[in-house]
Amino acid sequence: MKKTLYLLFLVVLSINVYAQPVATLSDLVAMVNPLIGTDSKPSLSNGNTYPAIALPWGMNFWMPQTGKMGDGWAYTYAADKIRGFKQTHQPSPWMNDYGQFSLMPITGKLRIDETERASWYSHKSEIATPYYYSVYLADHDITTELAPTERAATFRFTFPKTDHSFVVLDAFDKGSYVKIIPKERKIIGYTTRNNGGVPANFKNYFVIYFDKPFATAQVWHEKTITTDSLETKSDHAGAVVGFKTTKGEQVLARVASSFISVEQAELNLKELGNDPLDTIKQKAKLAWNKELGRIRVEGGSVAQKQTFYSCLYRSLLFPRKFYELDATKKVVHYSPYNGQVMPGYLFTDTGFWDTFRSLFPFLNLMYPSLNAQIQEGLVNAYKEGGWLPEWASPGLRNTMIGSNSASIIADAYLKGSRGYDINTLYEAILKNSEQEGPMDAVGRRGASYYNTLGYVPYDVKINENAARTLEYAYDDFTIYQLAKALKRPQAEIDRFAKRSQNYRNLFDKQTGLMRGRNKDGSFQSPFNPFKWGDAFTEGNSWHYTWSVFHDVQGLINLMGGRQQFVTKLDSVFTIPPVYDETYYGSVIHEIREMQIANMGQYAHGNQPIQHMIYLYNYAGEPWKAQYWLREVMNRLYLPTADGYCGDEDNGQTSAWYVFTAMGFYPVCPATDQYVIGAPLFKKITAKLENGKELVIKAPTNSEQHRYINAMRLNGKPYTKNWLSHQALAQGAVLDFDMSATPNRQRGIKPDEFPYSFSTGNTK
Repeated sequence: MKKTLYLLFLVVLSINVYAQPVATLSDLVAMVNPLIGTDSKPSLSNGNTYPAIALPWGMNFWMPQTGKMGDGWAYTYAADKIRGFKQTHQPSPWMNDYGQFSLMPITGKLRIDETERASWYSHKSEIATPYYYSVYLADHDITTELAPTERAATFRFTFPKTDHSFVVLDAFDKGSYVKIIPKERKIIGYTTRNNGGVPANFKNYFVIYFDKPFATAQVWHEKTITTDSLETKSDHAGAVVGFKTTKGEQVLARVASSFISVEQAELNLKELGNDPLDTIKQKAKLAWNKELGRIRVEGGSVAQKQTFYSCLYRSLLFPRKFYELDATKKVVHYSPYNGQVMPGYLFTDTGFWDTFRSLFPFLNLMYPSLNAQIQEGLVNAYKEGGWLPEWASPGLRNTMIGSNSASIIADAYLKGSRGYDINTLYEAILKNSEQEGPMDAVGRRGASYYNTLGYVPYDVKINENAARTLEYAYDDFTIYQLAKALKRPQAEIDRFAKRSQNYRNLFDKQTGLMRGRNKDGSFQSPFNPFKWGDAFTEGNSWHYTWSVFHDVQGLINLMGGRQQFVTKLDSVFTIPPVYDETYYGSVIHEIREMQIANMGQYAHGNQPIQHMIYLYNYAGEPWKAQYWLREVMNRLYLPTADGYCGDEDNGQTSAWYVFTAMGFYPVCPATDQYVIGAPLFKKITAKLENGKELVIKAPTNSEQHRYINAMRLNGKPYTKNWLSHQALAQGAVLDFDMSATPNRQRGIKPDEFPYSFSTGNTK
């Protein structure tokens, strides 16, 4: 009985915590829960997110800080105390942060140490939205509110009656500087704390103005308060300003930062104008509603709408703007590649290994002008650093594999993006394809082996070699596609066409799976298809075997035909979630997330297998894709703090949901095709950038009616298992007749299957 009552209590608590008003057509941001995914830890990711209080693609984000300085898990749902309110540029806890400092209001005894100044708080007195955050700090009897612009923010601290109200500025360790200017009610300074990807002169400069004169003003370093100066530079610098406040008195702070200079931070502060916090809040809300309103869903449950718009919110955060507007309104940026202030756009905080799959295709569909600016930023990154970034935060980071910048660049250009120097980008792609870079994750590790043998060998001390081979082969396909569009020499086109088939060199007919291969041509032995890592990246052979995005028919042929292929796909869900973690020496969180999902070897919490379900369409059994896609959406995505099934990863896992809910997915970027799944809602209206609308209707859709019985495109019967980007981009109406039972006669003919290089099925 006690257990039953306890479970009932948890259900009621969950409902109270996550209850959101049903959004009107003009207030979709009310459906977003920024706390989704925050109930995470290093050993188990339910998203590994934090509540990003920001504008879409904003240069600066803000967040409440519950973790210690330097902890990548800077906000966790289970935490009890808040240590400060931090400006953050963190893309994920694994990459950690840079350009970070915090403000913390306190009362009573002056405490600068982050643990001593921390305050208990409750989610019951916390309001978290994309455009506004508020929380009651119980130990200090203070309510803190903040609202952002792209490069600035306004704080409002509501104090009790006391002579000992303070705001502590923490510029963090690893080198920082602060200066208080009491006459101007102002603090300036910089922070240098970072986790790589920056030159030696990297600084994030900040400026803070208060609307109330300081009763006291002191700077501090390490844990010592300085009494004889208002300026300090040390390993760990900070400042504290004090006020005498009446009950309910509000003190405002206006904050901005810059990667260029304090003067530029002052310019960035002008984004706030003279607006009060409530106006900044309203403008930020309007900005979010504008972008979220580009896609309107009808039907479905409240929880499904909350999940959809929360995923859409996550899809509109990264890559973040890393550029600023100078005094003449020209676009400039501090270059994390050469340390100079340079002209033009730059974006950062994205890893292409994750986001080439659906996040960037989503931008190409819904935000092509923005993606053109991102492409211009890639031109600048290459010119300034000599290499294309594969994981940028803010500059080159040495993590993950592949040279998937080729996919990012090719997909944008092939879908019509223009206005930037594509020839320089193609030059950069060619350089990547032939050379190893200055670090493992730049250029192509093992390029000479790959280009001569057709694979990266297992036994030449290059880790994750099979995964590299498979991704290089796909990337070569995207280069082949781009080379054709740019009318490059035929020999060059043929070279990449041939290399795109290198995936074949790793297929082991004995097991029907991809397998590492030694330099002498023999397969690795022993071979355990359940072994994570080793020849693969954050996965095993059951996950990576499907990484032939561009030639699924070729993979079908290797497996012995469509029936064998479908049987192999089915096996992913029926084989128990066994694993071999010996390569890592412990069970990494990605393994645990697969294990507890109760979907066999299907590991949606990580990227390599996220496209796999759609492959049923290539083998004539699309209804199986329709079934499993709905299962994944229902079981692995929730509008709760534990609502993801693994790392959210800068919009990739969220964009998967957005696409899948719309009823199609870009299995192979750098083609014109989306592979059809089945829509989640009764109606979706997407407003395209060109003014056209994509309308998706499924009036009989329901939990039971998850299968496509028939489909029409612009009023005409449509039987193919794919949709053309070109057709959708011109505006289209898709009508789905949904059924409770599969239609086993639809989408079963080879000429209805999506594109494969081996067959050349069009577009």
